[in-house]
Amino acid sequence: MSAVAVHSLWTTAAEPIAKIDTPTFEYGQLSPTLIVVGAAIVGVLVEAFVPRKSRYYAQMFVSVVALVAAFAAVVALAADGYGTTKARIAAMGAIAVDGPALFLQGTILLVALVALFTFAERRLDPEAHGNRVDSFAAQAASVPGSDSEQAAVKAGFTTTEVFPLLLFAVAGMLIFPSANDLLTLFVALEVFSLPLYLLCALARRKRLLSQEAAVKYFLLGAFASAFTLFGIALLYGYAGSMSYATIAQVVDGQVQTVNPALADTMGNDALLLIGAAMLVMGLLFKVGAVPFHMWTPDVYQGAPTPVTGFMAAATKVAAFGALLRVLYVILPGLRWDWRPVMWGVAVVTMLGGAIVAITQTDIKRLLAYSSIAHAGFILAGVIATTPDGISSVLFYLAAYSFVTIGAFAVVTLVRDAGGEATHLSKWAGLGRRSPLVAAVFAVFLLAFAGIPLTSGFAGKFAVFKAAAEGGAAPLVVVGVISSAIAAFFYIRVIVLMFFSEPRPEGPTVAVPSLLTTTAIGVGVAVTLVLGVAPQYFLDLANQAGVFVR
Repeated sequence: MSAVAVHSLWTTAAEPIAKIDTPTFEYGQLSPTLIVVGAAIVGVLVEAFVPRKSRYYAQMFVSVVALVAAFAAVVALAADGYGTTKARIAAMGAIAVDGPALFLQGTILLVALVALFTFAERRLDPEAHGNRVDSFAAQAASVPGSDSEQAAVKAGFTTTEVFPLLLFAVAGMLIFPSANDLLTLFVALEVFSLPLYLLCALARRKRLLSQEAAVKYFLLGAFASAFTLFGIALLYGYAGSMSYATIAQVVDGQVQTVNPALADTMGNDALLLIGAAMLVMGLLFKVGAVPFHMWTPDVYQGAPTPVTGFMAAATKVAAFGALLRVLYVILPGLRWDWRPVMWGVAVVTMLGGAIVAITQTDIKRLLAYSSIAHAGFILAGVIATTPDGISSVLFYLAAYSFVTIGAFAVVTLVRDAGGEATHLSKWAGLGRRSPLVAAVFAVFLLAFAGIPLTSGFAGKFAVFKAAAEGGAAPLVVVGVISSAIAAFFYIRVIVLMFFSEPRPEGPTVAVPSLLTTTAIGVGVAVTLVLGVAPQYFLDLANQAGVFVR
């Protein structure tokens, strides 16, 4: 065969292949995430090239600048109308830039900035060998109690890698609620989960408990990720696409063109129902809803308290954002199937979290079960399936996250010889020993309980109102009963602090630096402002409550 003939074969064979288009990226609309990812990579380089003495300040500078710049980018996009009139799908259909995405991204960035201050705190523990120390292990790789660990403490080492890890987690959390395609959703889930698994294992005190928490979180998180991935595979088999909009069209029966490779399975309802159930299961795990909550108390108790605060606040915001988008954008046509299930999950989550919390004797475990109960309250808003439902959930997440960060920041201050004094009996009489700290913690507990003039009341009112208008009035009744049960153990802690005699060998209250003081101050300010004058923020959540399809 001549060279010409071969050449003509090649050309004719190559002709039908369409040319691959260059991907287009709207860098401006993706800027909040890109800034954070860029800063996280810079943080890794800082660890590699900056001398050990200077790393802490370099990492602090990089992280604060990145989070502030990313928040400014979110505000600029919102001001430019991307939250309302210009809402669109960016990055070749992978990311949605709309009201809920921008609102949640702004919340996550502010929460991360406040959490960063608690990460950087170095005044609470007594100095070790003349060096100030933070909440994290001196050298994460050394075995707890070993000679190498003692040598690292003596040399004044600190684990400054926590700052880039925090930024990587934030980057994943920014993409998670704005993902518009199932593969992007899964990648974002892993990007924010893996740094959290690591951060949980890095406590300076009680390192074995911390490592146990990290292993539990990792194993159960891997299970949940597998469920999510299996669900994604089944949904792809059902719809022949990963895109939220296309799956929604197939669910509604609007798609005419069938992918020949998937002709046998497309439109098979069994795949849809099992796939949707598995996907939602993975998201409910991240939210901490019953019966997927088993990891929450152990992980919250064992992780370093600054990490617990960050995780409890930011992960909930990101996971509820993703859950809302999945249910409201992909599965609105399945509403009759998923609403009864979610009813059940919301009821057992509200009651389970509130009832089990009564039996807790550790303040971090108590806050963990309280966070489970709050996941149930937020689910009531998700079930409403109305525009008010979306905006009430957005408002509740913003209000709840700052109360949580503030509460865990206060927990870091109450210390005895072994580090943080988290056993409830040690908090007895705290109001006489340190009235200001006890009063601030009481404000946070009252907000958790949903007492009027706190952000918790405004949030619960908004969510329950939306649920009642969405036809879920019985759920609101259960929610009010759960709130009453929960109020019991919050008020019990307040009574313990103010009306018990302080023990002579009781814990001391450490005097924090400006960093933790700022974190707690922001928490109190947001709690009171959203409680006394919530209207502006409710309107903001209302404007942001429309998903782009």
